[in-house]
Amino acid sequence: MIHTARFLVSNSSIDQCPKSSLPEYAFIGRSNVGKSSIINALTNNKKLAKTSRTPGKTKLINHFLINGAWCLVDLPGYGYAKISKHERKELKTLIQGYFSKRKQLVNTFVLIDSRHEPQDIDVNFINTLGAKQYPFSIVFTKVDKLSKTQRQNNISVYKSHLLDQGWENVPPLFESSAKTGEGKKEILNYIETINSNL
Repeated sequence: MIHTARFLVSNSSIDQCPKSSLPEYAFIGRSNVGKSSIINALTNNKKLAKTSRTPGKTKLINHFLINGAWCLVDLPGYGYAKISKHERKELKTLIQGYFSKRKQLVNTFVLIDSRHEPQDIDVNFINTLGAKQYPFSIVFTKVDKLSKTQRQNNISVYKSHLLDQGWENVPPLFESSAKTGEGKKEILNYIETINSNL
């Protein structure tokens, strides 16, 4: 359960991230996956993460302090939307730097739009995290827009695709909807479980 959530800092440099040793949980996904909406739903604060009709709005690393005990980190998307090659390169470097240098990071939630077939950009990102052995989970967003059968079929296809890619075990999966609140309890319980074992 989240009782308090407050913004800490936005920055474009790993060196400027908070110096505390609190565990961090990063949220990342392709542009327009609904990342800000999920963060706001988890924290019960519609204004915490800025939502936008323009995909790729997040271009900084945003830290939020949760319950005074851990940090939720809103990372830039890896779809990059309509930005220049220079900006794209800078964002890629920023994201890679966060994963390689941030020792406080204990888990990353990779957000996937449940309505679509496996996209190369998502699968490649997931495979990179796996190859580098960064702990992560997958959150399927916007499940309220699918029927139960469609949802089960799409997620089954994704699991099969990852296994075909050489995964022995599929990472933890969550089904979520910012609109209905589905998946919120499961994600927060998962975070609580990790924190209790640190």
